[in-house]
Amino acid sequence: MIDLRDDQLDRYARHIILKEIGGAGQVRLLGAHVTVIGAGGIGCPVIQVLAGAGVGTLRVIDDDRVDLSNLQRQTLFGIEDIGQPKAEAAMRAVARLNPDVKLVPINQRIDAENAETLLRNSDVIIDGCDNFATRLVVSDTATALRIPLVSAAVGQFEGQLSVYRGWEPDQPCYRCLVGEDPARAEASCADQGVLGALTGTIGSLAALEAIRALVPFGEDSAGKLLIADLLSLRFRTLGVPKEPACPACASLPCPA
Repeated sequence: MIDLRDDQLDRYARHIILKEIGGAGQVRLLGAHVTVIGAGGIGCPVIQVLAGAGVGTLRVIDDDRVDLSNLQRQTLFGIEDIGQPKAEAAMRAVARLNPDVKLVPINQRIDAENAETLLRNSDVIIDGCDNFATRLVVSDTATALRIPLVSAAVGQFEGQLSVYRGWEPDQPCYRCLVGEDPARAEASCADQGVLGALTGTIGSLAALEAIRALVPFGEDSAGKLLIADLLSLRFRTLGVPKEPACPACASLPCPA
């Protein structure tokens, strides 16, 4: 095991005293590699929380640039970042937050052609993108690569969060939940609006689930869908069954 430096023992002391994490768990976090899809409303708090937790490498995939309208909810960025690529602005922010963490910016849109290359060698993938078709590509690739996927989404006052390990015989993938891409127009927060604090809440929960996947603690959250309604301040959890005919995960061979 790699020994923690004195400054790391101090920085991560509140993790280390948790029996569920401890020094060994913190070392595991420092050696972990998490890929974040989207540095937007969900991705910003994910990046902040994981950087604070000492997750050693963050790979951030986003081809967008910071806009003034982003700052209401994407609090990783400031006025000086407007016009800059989001992934690169996130890299600079993380450098200020925690020198233990390396952020690898990828100014590229993920698609079916490049997904395997961009996602391989991740310990966990967090998908916070706002495109349904992209979510399916990310899910199918994560399932094929056998990488845990944390999927988070928000809209107006409601958020959803789930964890998928679809290659396991009794676990669903994201496609089991949503099926094929429906013939409907995409709804964006630019069209419908979104409460800024909601993105922070769901993004922080997504980061928590990534940490749980890296250093297991508590009850396994895979195969469950958390729905948060902030208008009524109600949270509920539903089970997501595995779809026997799912084209992405039903026919995968069991892990050796």
